[in-house]
Amino acid sequence: MPLIGYARVSTLEQTLDPQLVELRQAGCAFIHEEHASGADRTRPALARLLAQIRSGDTLVVVRLDRLARSLAHLLQVIETLEARGAHFRSLGDPIDTATPQGRFSLQVMGAVAELERALIRERTKAGLRSARAQGRVGGNPALRAGDREAIRKLRMARDETYFRKLEASADDWLPLVRRHRPGMAWDDLARLVQARSGQAWSVEKLKRAAKRYVRDGLLPDTVLERAPRRDADDRLLAIVVGMRLADPGLTLAGIAERLEQMRERTPRGSTKWYPSSVRALLRRAAKKGVG
Repeated sequence: MPLIGYARVSTLEQTLDPQLVELRQAGCAFIHEEHASGADRTRPALARLLAQIRSGDTLVVVRLDRLARSLAHLLQVIETLEARGAHFRSLGDPIDTATPQGRFSLQVMGAVAELERALIRERTKAGLRSARAQGRVGGNPALRAGDREAIRKLRMARDETYFRKLEASADDWLPLVRRHRPGMAWDDLARLVQARSGQAWSVEKLKRAAKRYVRDGLLPDTVLERAPRRDADDRLLAIVVGMRLADPGLTLAGIAERLEQMRERTPRGSTKWYPSSVRALLRRAAKKGVG
């Protein structure tokens, strides 16, 4: 079970050495290092780690506060790891999600977090009722006044929420973008992602996701380059080959079904696809070296 370490200090003046020593002694083969505040959830090194971690890996930290400053953030990170089939371990705390005891501790923490959220919701509702009764206007006064710092924090919070949504759907679109951009046009790739995920993916939505990952170094900036011009025949061949490469276990009938879902027409203009038509395209693609 590969152990992936994460070490963090808040400033450049602080040293990571003590954490690195403990993580190496624990058996971590690779360690992600970060200089950033624990209150900042948009940490590039942590984002890369969560995007790259694989099923069966274990994220290891020296203490919980090196990973997160709040229980809510900690649970969000662990949820992301669990969605990827990975585990979490804190050397200085009784948390190891690969063990029954560690999972129990995590469940207790989750219950505490849910209770905290319920209490906060109730206090918020009570506060709003009281404010309305006294004729006060709700909302953030700093935002209403155009305070730059308040606006910056709001934008950071929205960006973090958006990034978490991207992480949750990364398995649907990220491998396809890595494999096919910039060789495939965005509109064709969006339809390919939609066929694979069963969810709506517009060109703009896919471009925005790619740009966000490029910004954090999770994708090379070459994916944003303009796709080469291709004739209609090469385009169809690229789509079929892309499906086969993205899912080698997909049958000819499965590819035909996805092409119909994408509303692609056959070379003869028909909307009905057959496995034999897909086989013929794959053979033509092999001869032309497409994909």
